[in-house]
Amino acid sequence: MKILDRYILKKFLSSYIFVVLILVAVIMVIDITEKSDDFLEHKLAFAQIADYYLDFIPWIANLITPITVFIATVFITSKLAGHTEIVAMLSSGVSFSRLIVPYIIGAILIAAASFYLTGWLIPNSDKDRVAFLAEYTHRPYNFTENNIHIKIAPTSYMYLKNYNNHSRVGHQFTLETVEGNDMREKLSARRVSWNEESQNWKVHDWTLRQFEGRQEYVTQGKELDTLLNITPKDFESNKYLEQTLTINELNSTIALLRSRGADNVETFVVEKYMRYMSPFAIIILTFIGVIMSARKSRGGVGFQIALGFLIAFVYIILFMLSREFALKGEVPPLLGVWIPNIIFTALGFLLYKTVPR
Repeated sequence: MKILDRYILKKFLSSYIFVVLILVAVIMVIDITEKSDDFLEHKLAFAQIADYYLDFIPWIANLITPITVFIATVFITSKLAGHTEIVAMLSSGVSFSRLIVPYIIGAILIAAASFYLTGWLIPNSDKDRVAFLAEYTHRPYNFTENNIHIKIAPTSYMYLKNYNNHSRVGHQFTLETVEGNDMREKLSARRVSWNEESQNWKVHDWTLRQFEGRQEYVTQGKELDTLLNITPKDFESNKYLEQTLTINELNSTIALLRSRGADNVETFVVEKYMRYMSPFAIIILTFIGVIMSARKSRGGVGFQIALGFLIAFVYIILFMLSREFALKGEVPPLLGVWIPNIIFTALGFLLYKTVPR
């Protein structure tokens, strides 16, 4: 790495850290203001609030990383252009493509760190952050669905008329075992409840029907312990649940939900693709930031920074729209997540043709 590379890389990374710290501080102040009433209502100790924000800071810093990298790129490049340093570099024989190299190196370093954080470290800390929000800032969750059908195994189908997530009791329970087109077993019960000590389900006033060819065998009883591939957690609020899962846990959850034929699998699939998309967004936005701010502008550095914020705002809006389309199933999840990157990559190559060589 040459002196010029180290010079640009140092400025780029230091500007990125500066922008992250500023934005995180602003967002924290806003968040504390919004949640102050909840903190006072629950009489939370300073240590509890501090623990929450220790989890909040890396989450929000990583979330805004693509945008902060873009803003930092525009800031440092426009300053270099304003001091005619870029003109001097190009005049000395350095090509524009070579000038971009230290930026791309910095973007790759940030992208790799971001991928590791968002894939494994941050989801683990988010488990505490989301639990904190659920307990102190959200209303108690009530499971309100009726006529619940769940595929809990390749040949097993469960039905509940309703379920109370506070008492962990379900009513009008049915478990059917189907092989091909034939029903092998049908377990029916008036009530099913979760046994915390044994970590399994107990069915009450049950009837078991077993079928062998044309023969039917009926067994009845008052109580019966049974193991089901489902727990009370499956009936708890899944708000922000996808954020608390590592990539490995996301893959397992997606496979489980698909085996059950669940309707909300898109939420987890979109989250998984976002984990892989975000690092590429950092590199793409860095590339665009260098190109659009490399010229010396008559409006000065302020104008280019403002333009950078405008483009960042457009990217955020486009990302939110495409993500919503993907969650609703209107576009394939992979395409929906990647639409902003595809559009901005095309924009980057168009802008690249206009820069001075």
